[in-house]
Amino acid sequence: MSKYLMGIDNGGTSSKTAIYDLKGREVAQCTTYTNMLTPYEYWTERDMDELKRVNFEAIRGAVEKSRINPKDVIGVSVTGHGNGLYLIGRDGSYVRNGIISTDNRAHRIVEKWLSDENYENIVRPRTYATIWSSQPPALLKWLDMNEPEVYDKVEYVFMITDLVRYWLTGKAGFEVSNASGTSLFNQDTENYDEAVFKYFGIEKWLKKMPPLIGSSEKAGEITEEASKKTGLVRGTPVAGGLIDITASALSTGLVKHNQLSIVTGTWSINQYIDNKITVVKDLFMTSDYPLAGEHLLTEASPTSGSNLTWFIDTFLKAHSKLLKIVDDESSVYDYCSRLVESVKPWESKLIFYPFIFGSNAGVANSSAGFIGATKETSLAEFVAAIYEGVCFAHKSHVEKLMNINEHILDAPIRIAGGITNSETWLQMFANVFQRTLELVNVKENGALGTSMAAGVMAGVFPDFHAAAKNMVNISKVIKPDLTMAGVYKQKYELYKKSVISQADVWANIENTVLLKPKAKELVCN
Repeated sequence: MSKYLMGIDNGGTSSKTAIYDLKGREVAQCTTYTNMLTPYEYWTERDMDELKRVNFEAIRGAVEKSRINPKDVIGVSVTGHGNGLYLIGRDGSYVRNGIISTDNRAHRIVEKWLSDENYENIVRPRTYATIWSSQPPALLKWLDMNEPEVYDKVEYVFMITDLVRYWLTGKAGFEVSNASGTSLFNQDTENYDEAVFKYFGIEKWLKKMPPLIGSSEKAGEITEEASKKTGLVRGTPVAGGLIDITASALSTGLVKHNQLSIVTGTWSINQYIDNKITVVKDLFMTSDYPLAGEHLLTEASPTSGSNLTWFIDTFLKAHSKLLKIVDDESSVYDYCSRLVESVKPWESKLIFYPFIFGSNAGVANSSAGFIGATKETSLAEFVAAIYEGVCFAHKSHVEKLMNINEHILDAPIRIAGGITNSETWLQMFANVFQRTLELVNVKENGALGTSMAAGVMAGVFPDFHAAAKNMVNISKVIKPDLTMAGVYKQKYELYKKSVISQADVWANIENTVLLKPKAKELVCN
């Protein structure tokens, strides 16, 4: 009798459920969507009722599509975007909208902390990470300053992984890999850190934090209510789960030292594992990895393939007929790849900053844009610049990681995510990095990675090494074109220098307040 594992993955606007056999083959998948709410500048939120509904719909959809007996699902596990903030009241009620990991309302608070030398003495040596604006410390502090009435209504502070697991099981917990990415967790003691809470001025929130739970630990079982709404069998065990960056790393088979994993999507995720960690200023994140004694070192930012999606939605879809593009998703992306193939790298110096959703430039207030365009610049060059800009953003992250471990490119790069649907883009990645790529055959990185936690929990795999060995499949190897090394080295240097030179421009844009026309005064006779 076949057995199956279920992985549930929540991004910023989508909820995905996938079912896998024990060889990592996807049996069925269902995606549902929520609306991103942006009531004010810098805010990104979601309605909690809608979020619960679409999660249950995605689970039910996957179960129905699979046509398997739900009794054969032996384990369920959840992943989702790291950080953000989801607050639950004492009766399971929703205290306020959930906050997504792209929220930036607390950026002024973070700037103040990062400019304080006490942050470097108190926080970083404990968390091994850099605080950013959509992490719980910043958002909780913002709530204390702007919505103080919220505190008394809250029973639990959750990440989205913990929230969805709570809806499925009725049990509250805070999963360790998620906790370790929040800037609230001490990487040495493997626990919440009271001194860190106190530094951030949110020590009262410590009593609202749920008990910590391991990734592959049994966190509860499917309740009667969840069973009726999802089609899963009551009593099906649910694992602690994983933060999305860890799930994505596992989905690429990242279980060895000195190997780089790249995942492309909304976020540029670049990471490796090590059993030794040190304090590194400005490193994006060091988090717990579900292998004994290992940590995940991550450089990431929302600077990856979603920049192309933005360009398509903004400039191409409205003109698809004019451009003679068949009106469907795959043909638009195929059209973009053909445009890129028509431009030789040495034919265009157009530079794109892939910062539509955020930046990794190391320059305050940096935003997206093109530079170097002339009246002769073609549509193909604009699209090629987007492809290149995304590659360069990944490369700048990897350079930071190589300053810590120079051997992470000794082995082929494991790569997965949205851009792997484009052979043109994959080849460009190989050419920019001048390294061999191993393409992982996975459509839903987060769902596959977190399903491994369910497999370990259920006892079908003794550990995550075995889970990865059985469930990760390499579908293709891409070799770099060595003749492209010189031109991409030049273009990457142009990109880096251009980013630095834009600092004053971005600062001026951020600080300029545009004047509205004054209303004309009424003259009464």
